[in-house]
Amino acid sequence: MINPVIRPRRLRTTPALRRLASEIRLHPSELVLPMFVREGSGDPMPIQSMPGVVQHTIDSARRAVTEAAEAGIGGVMLFGVPTVRDAVGSGATDPDGILNAATRALADEVGDALVVQTDLCLDEFTDHGHCGLVGADGSVDNDSTLERYCDMALVQAASGSQLLGLSGMMDGQVAAVRQALDQNGYVDTAVLAYSAKYASAFYGPFRDAVESTLDGDRRSYQLDPANRREGVREARLDIQEGADIVMVKPAGSYLDVLAEVAAVSDVPVWAYQVSGEYAMIEAAAAHGWIDRRRAVEESVLSIRRAGADAVLTYWAVELATWFNERQAR
Repeated sequence: MINPVIRPRRLRTTPALRRLASEIRLHPSELVLPMFVREGSGDPMPIQSMPGVVQHTIDSARRAVTEAAEAGIGGVMLFGVPTVRDAVGSGATDPDGILNAATRALADEVGDALVVQTDLCLDEFTDHGHCGLVGADGSVDNDSTLERYCDMALVQAASGSQLLGLSGMMDGQVAAVRQALDQNGYVDTAVLAYSAKYASAFYGPFRDAVESTLDGDRRSYQLDPANRREGVREARLDIQEGADIVMVKPAGSYLDVLAEVAAVSDVPVWAYQVSGEYAMIEAAAAHGWIDRRRAVEESVLSIRRAGADAVLTYWAVELATWFNERQAR
């Protein structure tokens, strides 16, 4: 008879023991909900490739952000969907443009109940769909784009955004925006750097959500999916430039990068569970191939386990609701 002396299974024998021995737990305050707000729409518009997610009107966004605050999640990240776009993304710096108007409305609605955050990137506002200004040769011009980002930062901060999500992957964007904010009195407006943002195939549904006009790809500025060290380097650079938080995007396919960034970072590290990750689980669950709730919870738990202090996920409110229901029992 074999008698193991060390029996790790002892800590798995009952639900109570498993709860007691659990290393990572999901909490609503660690979740951020990405939200799309569309200009000129009378009603929320479902996004076909993202079941359960909509392009909000400002009124429906007010209701959604109130629900999010009541669920106890940490914040919302806003993306604007304008009706008119041009080469320089003029709508991004229009104080009455959809993103800035929505920011004011939601900040007024919820106050400090959660953190109202804004995406700081030009892709939603340009007619070419790139994250920066495009030169005569068709390439994205890094340094002139930084000037537009600084202008966007000031308008978003004035509109009430507490945290600016720099997602364009331009060199020097954190330093430029931080300097612009500080010189104009917005010293308390925080900067979230999308540091390790990869040129991923998992963004497809998001481009439906923002009605992207992109023709081509973003491989000249987003990271090569083959590169792990480069992602860590980008995070280090953003920390040096003054980022308050750094992020890895997508999350699920880049857990190794996330773990390495978390190991070297002395600022909070977040991760974005992107639209394609969401859509795949929803599609598989709709076919009955996986247990939806377990898959959702496991997917977000794995991101936290890899080192994310907070997770941007389209399931944020639903996950928080499940947590609150468990706590009420």
